[in-house]
Amino acid sequence: MKKILIISEGETAEHFINRVIDAYTSENIYYIVQTKAKKFPNANPARFKFYEFDPTSLYKLANLLKMEFAQVMILMDNPMDVENTIKNIRSIKKQLRIIVLNKWKLKNEDSNIVMINSKQILSSRMLDYLPNVPVIAQNVGIGEGEIMEVLVPFGSSFVYKHIGVIEQKEWRIVAIYRNRKLIMPNRRRMIQPNDLLVMVGDPEVLKSVYRAIKRELGQFPEPFGSNIYIYLDMDLLNHKKVEKFISRAIFAHQKFGRTLIIKVVNPSNFELLWKIKEYRSQNVIVDINYNAKGLVSSFFNDIKSYHVGLVIVPNEIFENHKMRSMFYDAHIPVLKIAEKNFSLVKDASIILGENRDLEKISSTIFDISEKMNLNIELYNYTNEAQDAKEQVVEHYTNLSAIFSKSVKIIKDSENPIKKLNHKDDFIQILPFTKKLTVKNFYSIFSTDSERLYFKLDNHHQIFIPVQI
Repeated sequence: MKKILIISEGETAEHFINRVIDAYTSENIYYIVQTKAKKFPNANPARFKFYEFDPTSLYKLANLLKMEFAQVMILMDNPMDVENTIKNIRSIKKQLRIIVLNKWKLKNEDSNIVMINSKQILSSRMLDYLPNVPVIAQNVGIGEGEIMEVLVPFGSSFVYKHIGVIEQKEWRIVAIYRNRKLIMPNRRRMIQPNDLLVMVGDPEVLKSVYRAIKRELGQFPEPFGSNIYIYLDMDLLNHKKVEKFISRAIFAHQKFGRTLIIKVVNPSNFELLWKIKEYRSQNVIVDINYNAKGLVSSFFNDIKSYHVGLVIVPNEIFENHKMRSMFYDAHIPVLKIAEKNFSLVKDASIILGENRDLEKISSTIFDISEKMNLNIELYNYTNEAQDAKEQVVEHYTNLSAIFSKSVKIIKDSENPIKKLNHKDDFIQILPFTKKLTVKNFYSIFSTDSERLYFKLDNHHQIFIPVQI
């Protein structure tokens, strides 16, 4: 986490802080000094710390500068106050990078001070409205984030992915810059470390894409959400098995961390409810819905309000066709816990199919295996077509080198579902696609290993959405 100090005064500073609050990075903590306190109701208290004092006071500013900041941003209305604030900072921090909104003609020879000329920015934006004048890339569009460029870091979840397997719904990769050269994207193009991606799309969607590109291992359940959510419908459960299920789910929660929400709907066994309530703690919320109406809309409201990144359910819940369809529509990973000891799981087992959906969820698979300390196994059934499978194997092999995580490729003519049924210490990971919402009766005669997921019902399974 980088600490950023913002020294603010006036309307421009207020507008800037609101934009920062709405920004898509969660990697910074902002310390905001205001000469007159203003309320920002949307500010996350974990990321934004507000102080009210005059920054031209060396004594008051010195106390704050005892912390190590990555940089300081100054947006003030008075040039004398700006200069005195810079002087105060420099008396304590000689090399700290300072960004100044320069509304006047202030000059400074310090190489670690960047003066942003507000008049130049405004005139450049107005220039875009003149006819027959070419528009430069940074000023294209309406300036609300619908055009974005992102540098792909070495450890990114997008590295070595083919563009054709990246789900691009309401956004597109429109250009790639590699070694200062423009490369036009196509389905077969593979993204490399340090590629600069130019993307166009809905601003909110692009924020999610940005987080996904910048995400490294150890962040799951991000970018889907932050917290873990157990869903218990009493009408669908075997009440005698609920306590053991919750204990296994809590063990899984401890692997992933974050807040755990235990949601109970259609409550009917009050003795069991009291036992569930005993799990309440500082990071465990028990939420009981006594209203049998509007359960679907209530579920989707919970996903949003609790910022859910993983749903945990027992077999009976996931077996229900309506429940499975509801989970699919939420576009959230689902962990289905079977009646086996969860602490004995040591392998993440993946069965290669004839499509390349597994390439779309590869970064999440590596992330889960890192969080749970699992080995990754790819089962390649050699009696099926190999072209798509070989490309997926190549992709996972490349990622294993990046993340220093070994991947075991198992080639065998024996059906992997039969083979895995004789194995106990694994969790199966699958892409959560629309075909899994089909009733199991219609999948019995299918040869698609994903549609036959229920053949491994006695084992733990994680279903990962293929879209961001």
